[in-house]
Amino acid sequence: MTPQEIEEQERKLAEKNQGLFSSTAADAGTKPIAAPKRVVTPPVQPTPAPGAQAPAVQPVKTQAAALRDIQNETTVKVLEHVQALQDAGDLKLPENYAAGNQIKLAWLNLLEVEDRSGHKALEVCTKESIANSLLEMLVKGLSIAKKQCDFIVYGNKLTLQEEYHGTIALARRMGGVVGVPTGNVIYEGDEFAYEIDPSTGRKRIIKHVQDFMNIDMNKIKGAYATLQLSDGSTHVEIMNMSQIRQAWMQGAAKGQSPAHKNFPDQMAIKTVISRGCKLFISTSDDAGLYNTLGDETADEAHSQQPGLKQPTELKKTLQIEDIPHTELKSEKTVETAQPIAKPDF
Repeated sequence: MTPQEIEEQERKLAEKNQGLFSSTAADAGTKPIAAPKRVVTPPVQPTPAPGAQAPAVQPVKTQAAALRDIQNETTVKVLEHVQALQDAGDLKLPENYAAGNQIKLAWLNLLEVEDRSGHKALEVCTKESIANSLLEMLVKGLSIAKKQCDFIVYGNKLTLQEEYHGTIALARRMGGVVGVPTGNVIYEGDEFAYEIDPSTGRKRIIKHVQDFMNIDMNKIKGAYATLQLSDGSTHVEIMNMSQIRQAWMQGAAKGQSPAHKNFPDQMAIKTVISRGCKLFISTSDDAGLYNTLGDETADEAHSQQPGLKQPTELKKTLQIEDIPHTELKSEKTVETAQPIAKPDF
């Protein structure tokens, strides 16, 4: 090989080496730079002490699961408590009253109950108050499906409120009222007269003549209710419109609900019937709560069954205080709840 050939070969080899191990600034700018690999260091788990067990991972409960827990802890305990009272002879439920079905219907209704701020009752009310409200409904033999009662939220407490139909049911069951009370409205222009028996103090309607054209929602003078009693007598409750409106003012709606404004005649009848029924409910004994026979009173039943609890003792047993309260988390901020305004009768 000639010296020229050897020199040419060395030159080509030098150019080749320069392309492999050295680059210009322009070449460096055109080549992509690989990102450095990120090394993820796993968190260091604390080493448990010798002989100690690793902490168990608590599963997160969904709201549906929490609701099921509350339902089981309340409805089951309430039914067990009612059954225990029945077995002991301390409580008598109305005939043809299915407590299990009624408490299920009440629970479905309770899922939709809200306070004035729109918070669900099951989110803000204690389970003790929920259980006691359900228990009160069963002991009184009321049906929420028949609109005999309703659930009302006061702060963090759930309460049971008797409604118009429930008042009549209790009067028939406990107060000696027979059949369904009747009510009538007295309009301006009606011929109406009543008398008071001085020996009994009871009122008796002597005359009520009403012309069809007198019916006017703006000209109601008053209303009266007639209750037939089990002893064959009749009780008449009479209220003028001023008394009726004063009764409406005692409720949350203050007589300004749509029902009061649009149907004052029906609301007046409900008010006077409720007033008459409550008189007999409040003055009745607790015989309806006991397994008595025939016309025995609670005192007679107690004398025959020494182990039977007195009404005051029975009321004490209605308090369920052993149910722990589980808070349900809501997206809303729970403020001090106010009772919902209900139509007042």
